[in-house]
Amino acid sequence: MTAQLDSMYPTTVDFGTLDEIHRAAGAALPADVFDFVEGGAGREITLRANRDAFDRWRILPDPMSGVANPSTRTSVLGMTLETPILTAPFGGDAMFHLDGHLAVARAVQRHGTVTIVPEAGSYSYEQIRAVAPEAARIAQLHPFAHAPAVAERIQRAGYSALCVTVDCPIGGFRTRNMANRFAPDMRQFGGNLTGTDGAPGVAEVFGQLLKHGAAAWNWTDLRQAAAQFRLPWIAKGVLTPDAAERSLAAGASAIVVSNHGGRQLDPAPASLDMLPRIRAAVGPELPILFDSGIRTGSDVFLALALGASAVVIGRAAIYGLAAAGAAGVSRVLELLTDELRTLMTLSGAATIDQLDATRLIGAQS
Repeated sequence: MTAQLDSMYPTTVDFGTLDEIHRAAGAALPADVFDFVEGGAGREITLRANRDAFDRWRILPDPMSGVANPSTRTSVLGMTLETPILTAPFGGDAMFHLDGHLAVARAVQRHGTVTIVPEAGSYSYEQIRAVAPEAARIAQLHPFAHAPAVAERIQRAGYSALCVTVDCPIGGFRTRNMANRFAPDMRQFGGNLTGTDGAPGVAEVFGQLLKHGAAAWNWTDLRQAAAQFRLPWIAKGVLTPDAAERSLAAGASAIVVSNHGGRQLDPAPASLDMLPRIRAAVGPELPILFDSGIRTGSDVFLALALGASAVVIGRAAIYGLAAAGAAGVSRVLELLTDELRTLMTLSGAATIDQLDATRLIGAQS
């Protein structure tokens, strides 16, 4: 007698696809806030290029490989990740859901991975680490004069690494926000920016980011400040081999290949296009995180195969947060990881370290 099978597709979950989550986020957020998430800098050429870059690759099938239950476990800087997907340090998170990064961290902890906690977030480093200590392992800071004092605070709070955003001496020329006269409540960016105990205030940091002529650091300044850090640090916003090499010379232990999701320099190269060149320049051992344009599990697969150690999601995590708080972020991570595992099975990759460019072919080849 033939066994009765239930449907292979989910029928009782709130969100069946990532597109549903995206639409739910759009419905939940005010139009100007959703534009703040969706938009990029300038004419948004970089924003579009990030997505177009993924379409230039195809994954090669490996029939009869015998791979049935691939493992997505990996590690970065000694931190074990059950899935090679971290969440990004996006600021102003209470705009998207009242619980902000508290919800993100709880969801990330549920999936055994790591969140990068923002400096300009709605909640403090300490608050987020308290609710999800296994997930809140990396904390962001900006390379301004307060960096050594903030790094010391992050170390005291129990974090394992710092993430220094190197591509944002000034905010990008973000035309959607300008057209919308976007004026968020700046208190939503002030969880760490209190103006006390060595921390800058919100006005100080955004005065730096939003006006021309503010003091801007160079690599020598960063190297001197980083010499005082007592934690390993990651340089976020590296888009050229030269910047990767300068990051390492300044003391970075890892890098994030990123064009800030198309929100800074426009037009700029797609992050995915630059990833193989940067991997070739720094060699096989350096941990490289990748962001900018990740929307599907196939995007995760392609980035890993082209040289990333793990990926970082920003907008996709915000969509989940806006749609359903921690449950929405959890569903995003679940869908991305499930698709990645499916593609690993079909391409014959049993582990993350088996993903490389031999499993890909250019779309025009």
